[in-house]
Amino acid sequence: MKKRIGILTSGGDCPGLNAAIRGVARASYDLLDCEIIGIKGGYKGLIDADYKVMASHDFSGILTRGGTILGTHRTPFKQMRKIEEDGIDKVANMVKHYNQLKLDCLVTIGGNGTHKNANLLREEGLNVIGLPKTIDNDIYGTEMTFGFHSAVDIATEVIDRIHTTADSHDRVMLIELMGHKAGWLTLFSGIAGGADVVLIPEIPYSEEKVYEALEERRKKGKDFSIIAVAEGAVNKEEAAMSKKDFKRYREEMPFQTVSYRLANQISTNLGFETRVTIPGHQQRGGSPSAYDRVLATKLGAYAARLIAEENYGNTVSIVNNKLRATPLEDMAAKLKLVTRDDDLVKTGEAVGLTYGD
Repeated sequence: MKKRIGILTSGGDCPGLNAAIRGVARASYDLLDCEIIGIKGGYKGLIDADYKVMASHDFSGILTRGGTILGTHRTPFKQMRKIEEDGIDKVANMVKHYNQLKLDCLVTIGGNGTHKNANLLREEGLNVIGLPKTIDNDIYGTEMTFGFHSAVDIATEVIDRIHTTADSHDRVMLIELMGHKAGWLTLFSGIAGGADVVLIPEIPYSEEKVYEALEERRKKGKDFSIIAVAEGAVNKEEAAMSKKDFKRYREEMPFQTVSYRLANQISTNLGFETRVTIPGHQQRGGSPSAYDRVLATKLGAYAARLIAEENYGNTVSIVNNKLRATPLEDMAAKLKLVTRDDDLVKTGEAVGLTYGD
């Protein structure tokens, strides 16, 4: 009997989504007699029954393309069971449309929010398989997510380019990179790009420690410095605040971001000329790296194998550098964060990197 496989991409876009879609489709066609239904715009497409019956040619020529041919949308887990002004029961609609489409399985490609929603659908009795993507590499239970490697390449190139202008003008340059809760992207690219200071959410910093590092470089005749800052970086004072107080404090902060605040503090207290660069969504855009193309393809093909085995309710994860099926319930609602004793953190310190703590 022909299997009907739904695929959706949810949450923020990143390089490698199309490679993963292609991997699922091509491997499924090889292993199964199947039909693939593309759900448009993430879970919103399943809620609204916005879909397309795909043909094999739809998956040609997309390996190198950034973004997602299915479109994406953020549908927060906290809102899933809330009936809003439109009166739509989101969960009931998704279950109804899954059944109306006569799907045998739904493949959900996304990050932490996507996995929480996928687990919710599993609890509702649907056959679901997840694929882990995010430029933050913060999905619990897997060593690597696709999209991360490409974002690291982009962020590292930004740092590389900032080096020459910082050196030419004897400036302290702050590069603010993505990562609200997890600092993996900033840590990897900071080390790869030769940053002097790396500030990440998991390691609250002291301004005084940052000043000391910058002044020490000046004393050694190094008249410029590079600071890689995760957008979610916090100082020690902020780390001690309650969520409510922290939110109010940040809302009242007279600076656009934490990088601009720190740049002003460095300029005011040390007299060093500072500049801030924020590459922003460039880190999500463009063609995936060769590594991410291969990784996304591997994950997609493994998902097809799980479908063929009817091994549902799992995410395809990487453990000890090997692919495996990990139960969605074990991964949902958890984050993989940088720890102070992580080998990469220690590596950075060994080569002179400062974390401001």
